[in-house]
Amino acid sequence: MENMKVTVVGAGAVGASCAEYIAIKNFASEVVLVDIKEGYAEGKAMDLMQTASLNGFDTKITGSTSDYSKTAESQVAVITSGIPRKPGMTREELIGINAGIVKDVTANILNHSPNAIIIVVSNPMDTMTYLVHKVSGLPKNRIIGMGGALDSARFKYRLSEALGCPSSDVEGMVIGGHSDTGMVPLIDKAVRNSVAVSEFLSQDKMDEVVEATKVGGATLTKLLGTSAWYAPGAAVSSLVQSIVCDQKKMFPCSALLEGEYGLNDISIGVPCILGKNGIEKIVSVSLNDKEKAKMVESAEGVGKTNKLLDSVL
Repeated sequence: MENMKVTVVGAGAVGASCAEYIAIKNFASEVVLVDIKEGYAEGKAMDLMQTASLNGFDTKITGSTSDYSKTAESQVAVITSGIPRKPGMTREELIGINAGIVKDVTANILNHSPNAIIIVVSNPMDTMTYLVHKVSGLPKNRIIGMGGALDSARFKYRLSEALGCPSSDVEGMVIGGHSDTGMVPLIDKAVRNSVAVSEFLSQDKMDEVVEATKVGGATLTKLLGTSAWYAPGAAVSSLVQSIVCDQKKMFPCSALLEGEYGLNDISIGVPCILGKNGIEKIVSVSLNDKEKAKMVESAEGVGKTNKLLDSVL
């Protein structure tokens, strides 16, 4: 573990959960939490460090109030900053506020870690990822939107619930936009221990799983009164691990497309191989006509939201 350092900007619930899961997986030498609220990141870092002897990890977690010099030479930087979605608020309403924040954070990160790979979590995620592509000047492999990994985990949860089996028995993937209307859960490719889920579930049940997956985030917001944080944090930690440990795992991520899936100048969820260079390959999987149409519709939705960035760009 040569000095593998990861920065997480935003020490709120998602950022702290992300730092915790990265530490528990014990692959990074240091995680730096950054927040604008005085003492907040330091407090979260201290609280988490006090679990190290109990949870058996050696990763050092440090906190910083807006001092990015502590993040210098990070391999990966995660952006979770922004205000969370309140019940009844659309993702789109968040955009003006969060775009300004994400733009500033990106500049601060790259100022101290010019070689960092950036993972964007802030919502609306596909649009914020597109924004980082536009303002950073980084090669596209170094900017990754974390949406599909979370949506796929939620898909697998719903599948395992319907199948009455553990999640470890299930594989499934969600591509498209990270929103209730944009998600494209690939139910026809979902399997239980390599057997198509259609062998176990009726069409109605499969449709139910797809619909429950698409409203996964909103369902939790209704129950919690705020956005979820455990699964988002865990999803980020899996992406970070695949990069830092050069695992070459395949995750659906929001990637900048230049013709793949028939789409251009848009960042949207597609299957990606993640390794030490970030997105090492965008995988083209075959889609049926219905899925292709859904993907086009999803891209139109993301494109509309991207237009709202004009004030920031």
